[in-house]
Amino acid sequence: MKTLNNKNRINKAKGFTLIELMIVVAIIGILAAVALPAYQTYSDRAKFAEAVLAATPLKSAIEVAVQTKNPANLAALAPATLGIPADITATTDVHGSAVASGVITITWKSDSSDLAGITYTLTPDGVTAPVQWTQGGTCLTNGYC
Repeated sequence: MKTLNNKNRINKAKGFTLIELMIVVAIIGILAAVALPAYQTYSDRAKFAEAVLAATPLKSAIEVAVQTKNPANLAALAPATLGIPADITATTDVHGSAVASGVITITWKSDSSDLAGITYTLTPDGVTAPVQWTQGGTCLTNGYC
């Protein structure tokens, strides 16, 4: 009798049933459906960091102008004056940048991505050093910055 029980255990098939495999595939599909939109958002946020970094040279130029040129007011902080670079228009290859009364506006290039036309702004608190900046733009409402 003992040998018969051992023989039955040896011949018993091992592995997963079809229903178990189908359940696992369904769970993976549901997780992927939830994860892909979140991944796209993280990917767009990482891409938009490029536009945030594009504001750095303009920010530095305005801070240097405030410290060395002593402008009377924010209106004096204009493009192509006091060492502030000239405005750049957004194209399909280049992000746009503009300075108006010290407010820096970076516009994402006009490509076919979800980020096209999204803006990032930095607003100075005045013309006394150290300059404090306030972030703004449509990137805040869209969750990219």
